[in-house]
Amino acid sequence: MNRVQQPPAVDLAPGWGQALADGAAGSALEQIEYALSGDIQWADAHQWVAAMTRQPVTALPDDGLFNGAPAVGFVLNAAQHPSYGRALASLDPHIDRITRARLVSANARIDAGLLPELREWDLISGLTGLGAYQLARHGDTALLRDVLSFLVRLTAPVTIGGEVLPGWWCENGPADMPSRHWPGGHANAGLAHGICGPLALVSTAMRHGIGVPGQAGTIGRICAWLDQHRQGDGARAWWPGMLSRAEWRAGKVSQGGPQRPSWCYGTPGQARAQQLAGLALHDPDRQRIAEDALVGCVSDSAQLFDLTDATVCHGWAGLLLTTWRAAADARDDRLARQLPKLRALMDRHLRGGDQLEGTGLLEGTAGLRLAQHTTSVTTPPVSCWDACLLLAG
Repeated sequence: MNRVQQPPAVDLAPGWGQALADGAAGSALEQIEYALSGDIQWADAHQWVAAMTRQPVTALPDDGLFNGAPAVGFVLNAAQHPSYGRALASLDPHIDRITRARLVSANARIDAGLLPELREWDLISGLTGLGAYQLARHGDTALLRDVLSFLVRLTAPVTIGGEVLPGWWCENGPADMPSRHWPGGHANAGLAHGICGPLALVSTAMRHGIGVPGQAGTIGRICAWLDQHRQGDGARAWWPGMLSRAEWRAGKVSQGGPQRPSWCYGTPGQARAQQLAGLALHDPDRQRIAEDALVGCVSDSAQLFDLTDATVCHGWAGLLLTTWRAAADARDDRLARQLPKLRALMDRHLRGGDQLEGTGLLEGTAGLRLAQHTTSVTTPPVSCWDACLLLAG
């Protein structure tokens, strides 16, 4: 595989340069990891950084980790390169301002007794992602602790119209828009847009010795909610990706079986978040529940058959990377023994002609290549690039 990829001479779409999910920022992150690993020259990575910053970097009020200044800052910080120090220092106050303003708005919404939108707090667009940025960039700071404190508040039960709901309940549908198909809204349990994102962040912060009042209780509260809606036990366990208001009221999940085994919504992302929770709380039972479920998932040919692409977000690359990270922290070698099979299955899928569209991180070639590169060795990636996926732990 030719690791050196040349950026296009012009941006492919508005905002493309500073998009981590599907733009130049994701490809810059890929090339930076190769440069740090010694596989390419820094001059080649610099070309993608130049493409990422060809247009003025935006710092819009609704920017999250995957767009604008936070995305650019995450990539430059991952590079650990002295030539990017001045640019990072200039971005820091803008990213901090965005984060503080969003915290003020989110806490005011809680004070008003209203339910949130997903984009307020999720990993991709919300405060969980901005918290992941702060953790990667600065470590233990007052601003990161403010984000963690908000997530503690987010998970407290709320009473709406006499009905007690989890505090992260969203009145919108899964697309974060009002939907007649989701009357009364939903509770999202995924890693990308659901409560497993906050669970992974607060657990990772605790593993780094960063804590706020109520943090351990928040981890326990989220895990108890996931336990309440878990289907099956042991290697047959799985969790719904989302829960409707009707299911919540009935106390019964209507989903007939596990979702496709993806990073974004499926068992792999959910299990990794709960494994991190078990590690943070030194709770071997929680860790066992998560690892048993993931072992069962990657051993189940019926679940693997549901994967139809090779992407990080919802395909083979995400499954392989998530399992690789979980295997490194696991109590035994059951997950590690599954990795050669998963690599072989992904390779077979790629030989079948899957052509990913675009060069992005979540659904493009940058993410696929990074997952292949990372899981081909036993040491963590030098750039810790998958911290933006809340997998690094």
